[in-house]
Amino acid sequence: MSPATGPGGATVDSGSLQWFPAPAKLNLVLHVTGRRPDGYHLLETVFRFIDHSDAVGLAPTTDGRIVRVVDLPGVPEDHDLSVRAARALQQATGCRLGARIALDKRIPQGGGLGGGSSDAATVLIALNHLWGTGLSRERLQAIGLALGADVPVFVFGQTAFARGIGEVLQPIDAEPAWYVVLVPPVAVATREVFNAPELTRNAPPVTISGSSGARFRFPLAPGRNDLEPVVTRRFAAVASHLAWLRQQGPAAMSGSGACVFAAFASEAEAREVFARRPPPMQGFVAAGLDRHPLDGIFPAA
Repeated sequence: MSPATGPGGATVDSGSLQWFPAPAKLNLVLHVTGRRPDGYHLLETVFRFIDHSDAVGLAPTTDGRIVRVVDLPGVPEDHDLSVRAARALQQATGCRLGARIALDKRIPQGGGLGGGSSDAATVLIALNHLWGTGLSRERLQAIGLALGADVPVFVFGQTAFARGIGEVLQPIDAEPAWYVVLVPPVAVATREVFNAPELTRNAPPVTISGSSGARFRFPLAPGRNDLEPVVTRRFAAVASHLAWLRQQGPAAMSGSGACVFAAFASEAEAREVFARRPPPMQGFVAAGLDRHPLDGIFPAA
């Protein structure tokens, strides 16, 4: 095998990899409406993809083994969602092929942008294609749900209003937007946020519907995130990044944090705001995506 270089410069000794995008997501709104007896929280949220992505390198093999060819610091191979996704697809289909997997990470880990879930979904979509296993989008979503609540929306492949634990998905539209995303230098544990005693868990359900039968269109400005008060009380860096961003316009936290974001109508405006950030603050500018970059692998929805 000879070294290969991923889109972000990662060098891997992996043979002939094909690289597939795994986009980040933002939660444009996130309401906690209840809690199931098994401890999972019931949510209402709007997922939107952005053009800031990990890249997943895949090389099908004939030996049946699923092997990660690049270490991911802090994530053992057997805990890696991308590896687990490949093994789950194998088990669901009885496929005897294997795969080498490499991850070129650009999405901040533990930032509320869905990086691990997106990687897993890209593995499911791409290996379903490369292995010729032929599962439907709906079947892949079901496999993804067993891996994590955010995985199904990446397979769903478009801007969506989600209920349940995030798996009941309804397609919606969103205003064209460019996002300034700031990445506070802290790690937020999702489980601790959801288990916080001060978390509000009784937000009233909302109805998402368009006028005259048209599909609902989410406005430019992000809405409320019920997890945000818990996180900002516990993490001063998240609170300070969000406070600065709100001086520039409406802003919110994505998922359980730590990343925060604001939406702008043009790339120029977003980049001008990003350039004004205080020097310690890190982040990026990204465009909103209406569809997942791999959506074309499936028949049109």
